[in-house]
Amino acid sequence: MKLYEVIIKPESGFGTPLKGDTIFGHICWQTAYDKNLLEGGLDRWIDCYAERPFVVCSSAWPKISKDDKWFYAMKRPDFPPGRLFASTQKNKRKALEQKKENLKKKRFLVPEDFHLSMNADSFITDKELLAYLFNDLSGESRKMMRRKADRAFMSEFIQPHNTINRLTMTTGSGMFAPHSEAADFYYPKTELAIFILIDEEATDMDRLQAAMKRIGRVGYGRNASTGAGKFSLGKCEEKALPDTSESDACYNLAPVLPEIGLYKEFWFTPFTRFGRHGDTLAASKNPFKNPVIMLDEGAILIPSDRSVFSKPYLGRPAGGVSKVLPGAITQGYSIYLPFKLEK
Repeated sequence: MKLYEVIIKPESGFGTPLKGDTIFGHICWQTAYDKNLLEGGLDRWIDCYAERPFVVCSSAWPKISKDDKWFYAMKRPDFPPGRLFASTQKNKRKALEQKKENLKKKRFLVPEDFHLSMNADSFITDKELLAYLFNDLSGESRKMMRRKADRAFMSEFIQPHNTINRLTMTTGSGMFAPHSEAADFYYPKTELAIFILIDEEATDMDRLQAAMKRIGRVGYGRNASTGAGKFSLGKCEEKALPDTSESDACYNLAPVLPEIGLYKEFWFTPFTRFGRHGDTLAASKNPFKNPVIMLDEGAILIPSDRSVFSKPYLGRPAGGVSKVLPGAITQGYSIYLPFKLEK
């Protein structure tokens, strides 16, 4: 398999988080409508997905510039904070203040070469992230954000919605009651990196780019039909697979359903995917999927043996998630970054 980095540039608010399993679902819908995107069509590759995934997607991560180098601002690993941040204060009060400051460092800076370092300098706060993003702005965007008081990497916007009853020509109760929908807007000029593993016998990057462009044009996730989830495509390039020769731990980049019996230790935050069908099945009799409990991105997994490092991904798919589409699956796979766990 080959690893690619796909840069997307948000152009509207997003009603659905850009998580790897949801991105994979959107790609599947694209391949269902365009048979040319996958060799042999989608059904062929879904049938062997449990043994041979054709595409594995990461979640989306902001890409920033720091000291003339590029980094990905990922989620802080789910280690206990005391293990990530060693106290340097002997005074009890100062030690507590230091601990409080360390807990604010929720972003993990990963360099472009994927060489992970768990030292304290690799973690930044959301405020520091905004400072790096602001430095990359120019012109009118820079002036606008300088005037803005409540700056945030993602800002929630509440959009009122009305449905008009054509008999009364006004709103009313029930399905005609006014309601609001929330959408998250990214910081201006943000670039998000999505990493995608591709089985070259199934497809290639040119075809995957075409699928991603369509997703960005039509809209991703909830409320795409009313303008949410729009993005444009930036640079797409192949990345070298991370070196695993001295690694003994995995840091995952998307929600994952780990294989049974292959790991001796985990540090993770649980994530429950309450899935829902998209496209035409969104209006079916039962559009809701069965929930799937996974490990959220940022989990640390310690393999029992080195066989895990023979593949550039970990996890397994979840089947039996749909009552209206028996063949539906959830991406339980995740791309991971290997590293040496410091004792």
